[in-house]
Amino acid sequence: MLVYALTAAAPAATGVAAEQIGVDIAAAGEFSVVTMFMQADPVVKGVMIILAVASVWSWAIIFDKWFQFGGLKRRAKSIQELFSSTNWSMNGLRERLRQFPRKDPHIEIHDSVVDEYQRLTEAGRTPRNADSLAERIERKASASVVSSLSRVENGLGVLASVASASPFIGLFGTVWGIMNSFRAIASEQNTNLAVVAPGIAEALFATALGLLAAIPAVIFFNKYSTDLGRYQTELEGYADELAADLSRRATDRSA
Repeated sequence: MLVYALTAAAPAATGVAAEQIGVDIAAAGEFSVVTMFMQADPVVKGVMIILAVASVWSWAIIFDKWFQFGGLKRRAKSIQELFSSTNWSMNGLRERLRQFPRKDPHIEIHDSVVDEYQRLTEAGRTPRNADSLAERIERKASASVVSSLSRVENGLGVLASVASASPFIGLFGTVWGIMNSFRAIASEQNTNLAVVAPGIAEALFATALGLLAAIPAVIFFNKYSTDLGRYQTELEGYADELAADLSRRATDRSA
């Protein structure tokens, strides 16, 4: 009879324990983003804040570069058409180019190179031979290209840093959250899921934030790097064409 009573009580006890564990899990399983952040360890919370800021910053740069490169491509096409469509005069073309922003790289290069040409060809200051003048104009054109591109590529370094660092920052939060889970197990002397779930949830959330910041940064950094390379090629071609045209004008003038 005693054996029967114990046997009958075992499933009941097991059922009660399972039910209690289920209640604990259900209570611990009510995780929302805000709840996980508010209940997170200070270190993990700091990791989450860093990754959230990095993600917002990278998305701001992504949208800014999207519109910037779109505008640069449209203006480059229009300026190139103006430059190559007719036999232009320096003052006439400069007047027609006033419709474009003065900070556009094509406009900066044009103004810089033309100003250098006019300075070198002023009365009494013309170089002794056309080759010397052409060399100076080409150097000015190259320097203008480098200066203009340095402003265009602003922000790409941030995307590269976010793309490379965010996964490791998230991994640090993950490791710290798992350590918190093991400390909870040691403190409570209990491996119940309700004990370890909060730390594991924090850890996984930190991992997710790291990937959320890194993946878009990697994708758009690669895209904008490709766009920048193409734009650099086009800009260098424009500068070379402008320098060659001015050198030819100088040769005709000295002939």
